[in-house]
Amino acid sequence: MIWLTWRQFRGSAVTMAAVLAVLAGALALTGPGLASRYAAGIADCTVDDTCTDFFDQFFSEHQIPFLAVGFVMLALPALIGLFWGAPLITRELEAGTHLLVWNQSVTRGRWLAVKLGLTGLAAMATASVSGLVVTWWSEPLDRSALPELAQMTPAVFGARGIAPIGYAAFAFVLGVTVGMLVRRTLPAMALTLAVFAAIQIAMPLLVRPHLMPPVTSTFELSRANVGGISIKRHGGGPVYISTEAAVPGHAGAWVLASDLVDPSGRTVAGSGEEAPVPVSSTSGPCSPQGAPQGLDACWIEINRLGYRQKAVYQPLERFWPFQWIETGIYAVLTLGLTWFSFWWIRRRLS
Repeated sequence: MIWLTWRQFRGSAVTMAAVLAVLAGALALTGPGLASRYAAGIADCTVDDTCTDFFDQFFSEHQIPFLAVGFVMLALPALIGLFWGAPLITRELEAGTHLLVWNQSVTRGRWLAVKLGLTGLAAMATASVSGLVVTWWSEPLDRSALPELAQMTPAVFGARGIAPIGYAAFAFVLGVTVGMLVRRTLPAMALTLAVFAAIQIAMPLLVRPHLMPPVTSTFELSRANVGGISIKRHGGGPVYISTEAAVPGHAGAWVLASDLVDPSGRTVAGSGEEAPVPVSSTSGPCSPQGAPQGLDACWIEINRLGYRQKAVYQPLERFWPFQWIETGIYAVLTLGLTWFSFWWIRRRLS
């Protein structure tokens, strides 16, 4: 039974292995150079502004491969569910070959167990190796990434660490289960993709922010968290400021909310929104003449008036706890679908 399953699966396995070998080879060749350049750039930093400029330049030069590698990792579990999970049982049901096997000495439970075990372990191993290699390669870029692409944000979190293992296992068993229910390969593949995508969207929006209680803190305004300072009218007018999705001293944090609050603590603008502050744009530190060396003096004046950033965030230190918790959630879902598949094949499938 194991030999037969391998004969049916080996074409897909060899194709996937070849693609991942190319990816791993490219990352292995470029990874040491990437880490070396990052270390050299950090060693040359003398002040925060210099490091900020280095981070911006370093990330911008490698942004395209960073995004491409992340996309591959996010797509990998879906592809496993689509091309390994959904057709695994469905093609047997469509061809009727399952009846031949069941009429031999192989029971339904053993038949399904071998198929799930062999292909499922291959799926998890593929995701495990890919996820850890990508996490190693991306480490310098994760440290210098823009706030919206920080390691804890939804666009990056699912492509790092051990989470892809849970995604791959769930997507594979989801495809198998849907295939057994639908009994047609193409509809099963489409439905698998739709359900998996819906769950992958719901997890970071509805579940992940609450895996641990988020931290709420208030910060002074500075270059790290001010999105912009502008004047709406020519010839003088109020100064408008906005905050961005970053918190000082917590690089890599996942910012769930970033509000501008006035001296009374009332929210006057959300993240990316602008609000006026009672400071002159024609004279003083926020005027072009008042801050010839930059906007630091303007931020100091606005802080003196009592304006602050109120941020709700998940710090980077929770990356690995979140990885383990979310992987555990997907493991429970995978076990539930596996149990259902065995129940269905014994009671309902013929």
